Amino acid sequence: MNNKILILILVFLFSLSNSIAENHDTSEKDILEKAKKINEKVKKQQAEKQSTISAEVGGEEPLPLNDPFVGDASLGGATTMSTVVGSGEERSEMSLYNFKLVAIMTGEYESFVSLINATGEIVTLQMNEELSPGVKLIGLNPAKAVFEKGPDSYLVINFKNQIKETSEPF
Repeated sequence: MNNKILILILVFLFSLSNSIAENHDTSEKDILEKAKKINEKVKKQQAEKQSTISAEVGGEEPLPLNDPFVGDASLGGATTMSTVVGSGEERSEMSLYNFKLVAIMTGEYESFVSLINATGEIVTLQMNEELSPGVKLIGLNPAKAVFEKGPDSYLVINFKNQIKETSEPF
């Protein structure tokens, strides 16, 4: 009799575990089906957004970002400065008018300025160093650099690429 009860309990437990396993399989299948449906909805929404963006852009490729240190060189433009036409200073390759101010570094013992031209070449000058013959860096403050061009003639450049010729350095 003990054996019969034991066998009946084992059969009951086996059938119970089998039904639980089937329920587990069906719930797992349900979860997978729901995940597939959600994935399809997300893909559909992404495709709709992409088609909307493409329609707005008109199928054109987006323009590349400009390098802020190169300036207008990537667009084929030139520096827009109002200067006297025909002046030899603007035509010289190492003229201050062909550069943009990109950095001012001041320290307790030394100070530097970095300029960049339209081709991306960076020139770093130390105080009292010449950019070109007769154009020497003589002063810096956080917003501008001052170059001495001659006796009582100074060039002041700021981060907006505005170059002013003055008779006073500051």
